[in-house]
Amino acid sequence: MKRLLVLGVGNLLLTDDGVGIHAVQDLAKEDEWSGLPVTFLDGATFTQDIFHIFQEYERVLVLDAIKAGRAPGTAYRFTEAELRDNKAQRLSLHDIDLLDSLSMAELLGSKPELLVMGMEPLSISDWSMELSEPVRTAYPLFLEAVRREIRALL
Repeated sequence: MKRLLVLGVGNLLLTDDGVGIHAVQDLAKEDEWSGLPVTFLDGATFTQDIFHIFQEYERVLVLDAIKAGRAPGTAYRFTEAELRDNKAQRLSLHDIDLLDSLSMAELLGSKPELLVMGMEPLSISDWSMELSEPVRTAYPLFLEAVRREIRALL
């Protein structure tokens, strides 16, 4: 079993909705992870049909845009328990799909530990492959927080 899957989800064409994809692509290029038990995957708009991939990992770190009502660029971190225990905390359809996928993976015999990190978007409906100014400004700090999390998980 592989140790850690870092899964970026979102739509690169919709401004800040692509922040998870941008992050996973940038992190995958870094030499720091060479030879370590970590896989970086672009999950695009993520659907439940990739649940079988979860079975191969002990932990899954999901990177996504998270709309929770704070200032654009705000970083978030949620455990699976926080998402399950507080239905109001479910921030997007991705969260529901993730929880369902974990349940399906468990039915097949192997359920990884889930952690979600993301950023509050300014826009997820405008057509652009560029992040908005507030998200772009906060992005380096978000990447550093994700790097720290990956190191801790490994």
